[in-house]
Amino acid sequence: MTTDSTTPASLAASSTSVFDSGGGVMGARLRAFGWAGTPLGAIQDWTSALRVAVDLMMSSHFPSCLFWGPDLVAIYNNGYLPILGEKPEALGQPMRVTWHETWEQLEPIADKALRGESTYIENFMITIDRHGYLEDAYFTFCYSPVRDDRGRIVALLDTVTETTAQVRAARDALDERGRLQQLLQQMPGFVALLNGSSHVYGYVNDAYIAVAGSRNYLGRTVREVLPDLGGQGFYEMLDGVYATGEAVHAKALPIRLTGLSTMRYIDLLLEPMRDAEGRISGIFVGGYDITDRIEAEARLSDLNVELERKVIERSQARGRTWQASPDLLGALNGEGYFQTSNPAWHSMLGWTEQEVTSMSMFELLHPDDVERTRSGFNLTQHGQPAIRFPNRYRRKDGGYRWISWVGVPEDGLVYCSGRDITDEMEQAEALERTQDALRQAQKMEALGQLTGGIAHDFNNMLQGIVMPLQLIRKRIEAGRYDGLDRYVQAGLESARRAASITQRLLAFSRRQPLANQNVEVAGTLLGLEEIIRNAAGENIGIFIRIEAGLWNVLTDAHQFESAIINLVINARDALPNGGEVTLSARNVHIGTTEARFTEGLDSGDYVQVDVRDTGIGMPPDVLAKAFEPFFTTKPMGQGTGLGLSMIYGYARQSRGTVIIESIEGSGTCVQLYLPRSTAIETHKGEGPVVPPSRSTASRCILVVEDDNVVRRMVVELLRDHGYQVLEAGDGAAGMALLEGSIAVDLLLSDVGLPGPNGRQLADFAQSRFPEMKIILMTGYAAHVATDTAQLNQGVVLMIKPFDADTLLAKVSTVLALREAVGALH
Repeated sequence: MTTDSTTPASLAASSTSVFDSGGGVMGARLRAFGWAGTPLGAIQDWTSALRVAVDLMMSSHFPSCLFWGPDLVAIYNNGYLPILGEKPEALGQPMRVTWHETWEQLEPIADKALRGESTYIENFMITIDRHGYLEDAYFTFCYSPVRDDRGRIVALLDTVTETTAQVRAARDALDERGRLQQLLQQMPGFVALLNGSSHVYGYVNDAYIAVAGSRNYLGRTVREVLPDLGGQGFYEMLDGVYATGEAVHAKALPIRLTGLSTMRYIDLLLEPMRDAEGRISGIFVGGYDITDRIEAEARLSDLNVELERKVIERSQARGRTWQASPDLLGALNGEGYFQTSNPAWHSMLGWTEQEVTSMSMFELLHPDDVERTRSGFNLTQHGQPAIRFPNRYRRKDGGYRWISWVGVPEDGLVYCSGRDITDEMEQAEALERTQDALRQAQKMEALGQLTGGIAHDFNNMLQGIVMPLQLIRKRIEAGRYDGLDRYVQAGLESARRAASITQRLLAFSRRQPLANQNVEVAGTLLGLEEIIRNAAGENIGIFIRIEAGLWNVLTDAHQFESAIINLVINARDALPNGGEVTLSARNVHIGTTEARFTEGLDSGDYVQVDVRDTGIGMPPDVLAKAFEPFFTTKPMGQGTGLGLSMIYGYARQSRGTVIIESIEGSGTCVQLYLPRSTAIETHKGEGPVVPPSRSTASRCILVVEDDNVVRRMVVELLRDHGYQVLEAGDGAAGMALLEGSIAVDLLLSDVGLPGPNGRQLADFAQSRFPEMKIILMTGYAAHVATDTAQLNQGVVLMIKPFDADTLLAKVSTVLALREAVGALH
């Protein structure tokens, strides 16, 4: 009998084989798996062809799975794990078992590969169950036949990558573009979207084609499509808008185009379009063809001239244009009654001259325009002419028309002329709606980039939590307990980073819970001096200047300290070669006039804290984005871009604000404004925790939490430390336990509960058991008052996530406080 020259023994001599070591998670699982119970047999008896194929696949970083033998038994590498999802039993299983829910789709493709024909398919949709439920997923994969030393097909190799996210993103983008184009198509005016500095057509609606003619627009520049516009100033207007970023509004522009028998007139809007970074990416073109109106006005003008000539000939007393003018003409007395009117009142609004002169003009006005018109009429009566004053007059049939007035006072009367501008107002409103829709689309694009940044950071942190937990489980299953603390610390560190990002996002959105109190600014700044100096380093001078008699402020002490330290670190980073950082604090009063120019502040007393550096400063484009979340100029890995946005959110939530002044090359000054506090007692830090004198076994705690995992962990933690614990999953069950036979010393409840929420449960407990202490847990400030002063006395707030030691310390402190208060009584 002949044997393969490459025997298992000779392979064992190789130092790089996955059968000896390496291969990551799947390498370890491969070596530990009980292959003797599978059609492949014991691993030491495998053929050289199988071993070589496994070694090659395991060394690949590309997701791959080898299906071997007649039963297509699965062996896969680390990259294939996410595709399997929650199918750890797939190793060593036949392909038809692992992918039983989609085997009808995959079997014909696998058969083709086993017949010697490789198959490559892009974005192939299959319905799979890998997370406990069926889902549609998309994959690009290749099934390739694998041959042994004799050229026989003995397996197939599946190399695959999942494209679900890309397929769905492309489909969503196509849908969004279709909706936008449908919206623009329905606009009454013409619309075109131009891309880039050469103004390439990206979209035109039918109204645009009606004005400029049927041409091959898309993908070509304006100069290529409409060479007739040369010398008419349009190219220069487009170039100017793209270069300066300033919109252009033009009225009654004449245009000449080949193929049009007459000159056309248009009202034109050119507005720059910007990408997510604020750069100009193209131009929005919109407007209306007003040729008919211009020609009508010209005809009317000619008609007016002719009519005026005839009227003058017939009656000098009626004036030159009185009878023939299409505009409303009249004279008002001091009470707002028309003394006379022209026939246009009847043709435009349906009122006869007798009806007009019998009513006050305020009776004819739209109710929303009465007060504004009354104020304008008073100004005109006192000598200030009214120019293009718009309001709405009621027609005799009940409808309204927009009229633009010119009024001049003379001899106790106001002589006025009114032109119908209803069409122009409706067109302006339609154009504004188009601009709003475009701005909304741009906001959605920016929001997509923001959520993408958040998802990227959180996915990294979740990976740092999930992987240590999986490694701990595998080590425990293998009976290896050494080194577990390393994985625990790695998971906790990732969780803390995720909690920090969450708090910063809450600060940016102004929804973080703040424990506002009376804070002594001077003492806090001086108390931070050593920390600030250590953070700044030896080559940066730190100076603190505090005005005498500095007020206290109403804010969260810990958030204030964090903001100051963050600002000093930013200043340090702007001083790579050393320099100075100055912290100063002074009292300021913001008056009503100043408040209009100080972003977000009401008039009143504030303390202004400045952090000024002599660093490199910021250019205007960076300064404009300084408060945007995830915006940073620091190198990758050296900043999240949430620092300044967090400080801004904290300041606004504290009813203050932040202002940045910076000149490139001359340094930066960040001004933090916080409202003055009138309270006497100031923040002095937390005192030492007084342990309860009674044993924990004699204390009963009621835990109310609707999240089963959180509730179970909290209950086990408290019981492990000797407390008697009752538990409930909603507010109603918690109320029933409070009224039960077991006396409860402490209520520990989540805020966002189904049924009665945590605040309502706390109110119920305090109304029945005034001596009971209460701790409310929340991860979102919208559920509770952000100021602890708004919480009932005896209720303590804890912000999720918190660690076990923090919870135990808080429970001990609150119970000790209850015991101390009880002793006083």
